[in-house]
Amino acid sequence: MSDIKTPSRYTITAALPYTNGPIHIGHLAGVYVPADIYARYLRLTGKDVAFVCGSDEHGVAISMKAKKEGVTPKDIIDKYHAIIKQSFVDFGITFDNYSRTSAKVHHDTASEFFINLYDKGDFIEETTAQLYDEEAQQFLADRFVIGTCPKCGNEEAYGDQCENCGSSLNATDLINPKSTITGTIPTTKETKHWFLPLDRYEEFLREWILKGHKDDWKPNVYGQCKSWIDGGLEPRAVTRDLDWGIPVPVPGGEGKVLYVWFDAPIGYISSTKEWAAREGKDWEPYWKDENTKLVHFIGKDNIVFHCIIFPSMLKAEGSYILPENVPANEFLNLEGNKLSTSKNWAVWLHEYLVDFPDMQDSLRYTLTANAPETKDNDFTWKDFQARNNNELVAILGNFINRVVVLTNKYYDGKVPAAGNLTDVDTETLEQLGKFPDIISSSIERYRFREAGQELMNLARLGNKYLADAEPWKVIKVDEERVKTIMNVALQIAAGLAVLSEPFLPFTSNKLKNILNIKLNSKQDSETERSRSLNWNDVSTIEALLQPEHQINEAELLFRKIEDSEIQTQLDKLEATKKANQNENKKLMPQKDTITFDDFSKLDMRVGTIIKAEKMAKAKKLLVLKVDTGLDVRTIVSGIAESFSPEEIIGKKVTVLINLAPRALRGVDSEGMILMTENTDGKLVFVNPDEDSVGNGEGIK
Repeated sequence: MSDIKTPSRYTITAALPYTNGPIHIGHLAGVYVPADIYARYLRLTGKDVAFVCGSDEHGVAISMKAKKEGVTPKDIIDKYHAIIKQSFVDFGITFDNYSRTSAKVHHDTASEFFINLYDKGDFIEETTAQLYDEEAQQFLADRFVIGTCPKCGNEEAYGDQCENCGSSLNATDLINPKSTITGTIPTTKETKHWFLPLDRYEEFLREWILKGHKDDWKPNVYGQCKSWIDGGLEPRAVTRDLDWGIPVPVPGGEGKVLYVWFDAPIGYISSTKEWAAREGKDWEPYWKDENTKLVHFIGKDNIVFHCIIFPSMLKAEGSYILPENVPANEFLNLEGNKLSTSKNWAVWLHEYLVDFPDMQDSLRYTLTANAPETKDNDFTWKDFQARNNNELVAILGNFINRVVVLTNKYYDGKVPAAGNLTDVDTETLEQLGKFPDIISSSIERYRFREAGQELMNLARLGNKYLADAEPWKVIKVDEERVKTIMNVALQIAAGLAVLSEPFLPFTSNKLKNILNIKLNSKQDSETERSRSLNWNDVSTIEALLQPEHQINEAELLFRKIEDSEIQTQLDKLEATKKANQNENKKLMPQKDTITFDDFSKLDMRVGTIIKAEKMAKAKKLLVLKVDTGLDVRTIVSGIAESFSPEEIIGKKVTVLINLAPRALRGVDSEGMILMTENTDGKLVFVNPDEDSVGNGEGIK
């Protein structure tokens, strides 16, 4: 457990997204939404926070994308950095700084870090045999090699990791390796690299993680770390033979770059430097003061790098603090299938923001409610619709709308003074006062799903209170009582405005405008702060909204999502699935070459099926009568699993008529009908589509 009782400051990092594609919902659910909830919450409670991130613009993924598209790596990083950065802004992710690893401050910081360890003798320098593509005349870094995983047999494992079983690999471990650049089988060639000797840090890691964080790190994180450490750590290369990245800044490093997993986490430090320089702050306390709490938000595929490799780098350097927690999430799937950037099986953030304008919070809420915190979870568009319509609209939106409409109707928008409180009123206000601590407890234990549901429980409390009190009925007989009811309901509404900010920031802003309140901000003057609310006020202030406080007119916080909108998204995914099937379908190899004379012997004619019936005791066969224009003949065809007899009667087809008859289950078949398959494996007739083509016409 941490020795920091009350941190002086917080440094929060979110995994640097690769700039080889846009942001999708898997990234959001796994990393960016929980990180933003945590940062927003800490700011609301008055904490000093540096929330940093940036684009990861080096490494093989960028080079591969550039080669595939026929452009330079810089073209790729500039394109996707702009898309990613703007998507985060539009989605309300409140980074204090979003940098990029191509920035000079990062190149300088990473180079200095490497030189520091190099000068201290912390690296091992070795010449080893690496895979080499003779045709491309280059060494093959991890992702330029594909082959069979030696641990699970997956035939499409990469040279650094098998995405099927999650094992970390070296390219030379692969069985039957193949270059992804040219498709050739690589050779081996000697090359010099520098290695971080992780085995030297094994005891430190055992003490720090396996003993020190046994009780406070998530089981999935702790378990993966324990497996790695117990399996025995080996030296890990920190340089690569590539032409894209940060040049190795020592003699002998010509033509080599820093391995992306050495360079990328240092991006958190360089992003903090960039932020501090802009804000006139000292960056070092956020990384070197023992009273700083450092938290990394990542996905499970990055656990080893953030819990084993980066901490070993920091330990080797000697002046940096270590992360207090690394609350990694599992993976989010989409409609039952694994999210994939390369296969376009994703919900892209920038596209979502176009398809569902001003509905950021609907997605934030769904991803939080369904976050893969302890196991892989599935995002479905139907669940998204249900969460929006049945919870945000029907519970939270409904409560706020009723409170605001009734206040404007009965009191011209002025908060009425409460009279004598009943036991129910008192109990309801007491419950309201408990929610900040309840939600805080969940957030501080990184249980964001739980925290989000507690927020919705506060809205449920408000709905139940109003439904039971029935002010729209009581107003006819006891106007004073209604003032108290509405006062209590308005306090709950104000509590929701404050406590929803980390989870539903756009909704919180709408609600603050409706209620004519604001939350504390670092930029506020003392006078402004005295008129605004913070997280703890919900528990400590007797009345969040004072009598006679003027609120504004109602506006809908959420809108209902229609079935047609969901169907559009499902259709988009179905189109992607079919495109992938087309791309992945293995075509029949070309048969032996024939002469023109061979082809001219084939007599293919246009015909029409005039009768069809199933062959007895044969699952696949139909017996057809086909009018060929020359005659009506019997043809037995293996199409019964793709077509019923009824649906093909009258179908115009292409028939090979000079095929020697063949007996099939006692029936002579006098020809063959031409067929092919679609992407679903269903048989399709190869037929003329012009109505004017008559039976018996030859195919030339």
